[in-house]
Amino acid sequence: MDNTPSQSYKVVIYNQTYNLRSEHGPEYINELAAHVDRRMNEIARQTMTVDSLRVAILAALQIADELFQLRSELKETDSEIAERSTKYAEILDQFLRSDIIAPNK
Repeated sequence: MDNTPSQSYKVVIYNQTYNLRSEHGPEYINELAAHVDRRMNEIARQTMTVDSLRVAILAALQIADELFQLRSELKETDSEIAERSTKYAEILDQFLRSDIIAPNK
């Protein structure tokens, strides 16, 4: 984040209004709030739970699980990219060495 001053936003999550301060723009904050609200409402419907604290904890666990899975996938992808980059760099080195030893005429 840059030196943008924080701004205050009102969001509604699970029928509760919250005042948030953030350096992010209103679109981003509203998108986050809508995501949490959607998850909480899904969980409330699925579990038939009306206890908002329980619903919030279950939603937080689901969102955390999604984050951890995505981090794991990103780590695997980064590793695969590093392996491929090394492989292609070796192939390129071999090609360049062979061209130096026996240049095309």
